[in-house]
Amino acid sequence: MLPTQPTDTSAGSPDGTIDGGGDPTGTANGEAALRGFAGATAVPVRAAVILPWERRERPDGSSGEPARAAEARLAEAVGLAASIGLVVVHSAILPLRARRPATLLGAGQIAAQGEAIAAGEVTVAVVDAALSPVQQRNLERAWQCKVIDRTGLILEIFGKRARTKEGALQVELAHLNYQRSRLVRSWTHLERQRGGFGFLGGPGETQIETDRRLIAERIAKIERELEGVTRTRKLHRDSRKRVPYPIVALVGYTNAGKSTLFNRLTSAKVVSADMLFATLDPTLRAIDLPHGTRIIMSDTVGFISDLPTMLVAAFRATLEEVIEADMILHVRDVSHGDTAAQSEDVVGVLRDLGIEPSDPRLIEVWNKIDRVDAAGRARLENLAARQTDGQRPVLVSALTGEGTAALIERIEAEFARSRVTLDVALDLGDGAGMSWLHRHAEVLGRDAGEDGRMHMTVRVDPDRAGIVRAKFGAQNIRDADPRH
Repeated sequence: MLPTQPTDTSAGSPDGTIDGGGDPTGTANGEAALRGFAGATAVPVRAAVILPWERRERPDGSSGEPARAAEARLAEAVGLAASIGLVVVHSAILPLRARRPATLLGAGQIAAQGEAIAAGEVTVAVVDAALSPVQQRNLERAWQCKVIDRTGLILEIFGKRARTKEGALQVELAHLNYQRSRLVRSWTHLERQRGGFGFLGGPGETQIETDRRLIAERIAKIERELEGVTRTRKLHRDSRKRVPYPIVALVGYTNAGKSTLFNRLTSAKVVSADMLFATLDPTLRAIDLPHGTRIIMSDTVGFISDLPTMLVAAFRATLEEVIEADMILHVRDVSHGDTAAQSEDVVGVLRDLGIEPSDPRLIEVWNKIDRVDAAGRARLENLAARQTDGQRPVLVSALTGEGTAALIERIEAEFARSRVTLDVALDLGDGAGMSWLHRHAEVLGRDAGEDGRMHMTVRVDPDRAGIVRAKFGAQNIRDADPRH
């Protein structure tokens, strides 16, 4: 975790000192330093954000400008740092012609940034790239401050945002996997343990080996607990399948407006803010569509470019909600200059989950059209109109509510197209049959017919329609108007 600058060190730590002497993962490396200041008043931490920027190869092998603008990437990194309370006093984009194995950056760049960091009294330098442990250590020595890379920063944010036990476990698992390769010798008073008594015992394990073993044991314990989480979530999904309400999952780049749209559609009060990763733990709400269809909407964690693979793996149990969803709404911030690159990042994560862009469950929602000028809006509307019906995006403003009615209609139309609507005739005294339909189908309506029987209009998945016909008899069932 990141270091703070306490104004009252006498408050101490609830579990002892905070100088790294008893921390197997090394608070000398800056990990978990915030934990010791539960009772202290922390002043803002001054930070620098440095973006190493290199030209990348295009798919055809030629070099060219990357799809994402350097300024936008730097602004995103500054936003990430600010979202956990860091005060960014210096930022820079450094062209990277070649990656140095020892420091990533060139000697001149390191010296120039070192002067700026010293002048700004920076405590934490965020390097918006993946750093090896050696590179991180060498930059810390050169700049005389704590250095964290993009992965460490995102893990720090996730650690602050997790509110449930499940979220905390998933973040801790990712954090431990990250720390495992970055252990330092913070316990210098125990250079080597020995077995046996006195001078007769053989060499024991080194302190760093002890640390690795402790981390490995903790990882194994968390993985066992997360297996229980996975089983619980599967039980919940299975129970929802028995009550046939389709699941609609919201996915998208962080800060694309998913939670705001979720609140707009469900009248929920999920935290929504102009902040990267404002929400982390998934939220589910049931809503009724205009023609009676009940759906369950799920708001999931936002994605980001270069999302650490360890986080994708750790949050697999949470992301199963997306994999198992009946419909996936890909929410995009079309007012952002890098909306196309952000979309590619989301598509990449979905591919890792086994969801291809051609998946018929996917619908793009172009959000924040209230921030687009008239010319930009006309261009977006033309782009959307040229798409085929099944792939046509829906333009909305989650903030003002514009376009959300059209989105609801689209969701309902897609589900109606894929489900079967039946009229089931039952005897008026067949309470057990009526109860069975309520448990196994979506009941749209009921009416006592002139024939003296109860007619129930239900909607089911095609693979369940045969079960309904077999139970009540084909002679008692007819196809109903799907627009009921």
